[in-house]
Amino acid sequence: QVQLVESGGGLVQAGGSLRLSCAASRRILGISTMGWYRQAPGKQRELVASMASGDSTNYADSVKGRFTISRDNAKNTVYLQMNSLKPEDSADYYCKLENIYLGTRTDYWGQGTQVTVSS
Repeated sequence: QVQLVESGGGLVQAGGSLRLSCAASRRILGISTMGWYRQAPGKQRELVASMASGDSTNYADSVKGRFTISRDNAKNTVYLQMNSLKPEDSADYYCKLENIYLGTRTDYWGQGTQVTVSS
C-alpha cells in the first residue's frame, strides 16, 4: 500500500501562486504516472496535469502555460506549481498515482487539498 499526502493548498488572490506537494509514503517500484486532478463543487473531477515515469507531461488546456508539474523521485514527491491563478482554478485538488508493478496496475489517491482563488 502507498499513502499519498497532499499539502500546499490555501487561499490566494487572483494572479497569485501556490505550490502543491504530494508525498508518497514509500519509494514507488515499477512504472508510475503521477498526476493532479481537481474537482469543483457540482463538477466532475478533471485531470489538471500528469507526469509519467519517463518525465513526459500532460496538461489540461485550461492550465497550460500557468501550471507546471514536477517530481522528485528521491523524495517520492510530485509538485504542482500554479501561477497566474484564476477564480475558476478554485477546487479540491487531488494527487493520483497510477502504478504498474509485476504486471498489476494499482491506483492510489490522496485525500485532497483545497485551493481557493479570490477575485
